[in-house]
Amino acid sequence: MINYFSKYKFIFYLCNLILIILYLFPGSLLGWFLYNDLSLQPQITPDFIISTNHLYAYIVLSVIGFLTFRKNNKFNILSIYLIFLSIVLEVLQYFVPNRSFEFSDLFGNLAGVIIAIIIFYFFKKNENFKN
Repeated sequence: MINYFSKYKFIFYLCNLILIILYLFPGSLLGWFLYNDLSLQPQITPDFIISTNHLYAYIVLSVIGFLTFRKNNKFNILSIYLIFLSIVLEVLQYFVPNRSFEFSDLFGNLAGVIIAIIIFYFFKKNENFKN
């Protein structure tokens, strides 16, 4: 399963494209698809301090990215890219109609990336320890 992502990099690129479209579309595409209403945003779990939808989205994207580029030693570059992407997409929502910049969303984005970075840091450290 882990080698699957490294063979098919287009999955990571497709996930990036889908995330960018969902973030920058004026309204909620998922709300339109599920509820036939662009103004409703589906909620997976209740928000606490951070937006859980954003947390889950960035954990999934980050894990796919780290699995994709696991053997290329691009961990630092990918980490910087994911942090940059999470900040830029949230700031760009300020300029998109019917979207808004929210700190809870930004913290959810960053928390998702940081959780995935920590998981893969320990995964890589354990992998290097075995060798």
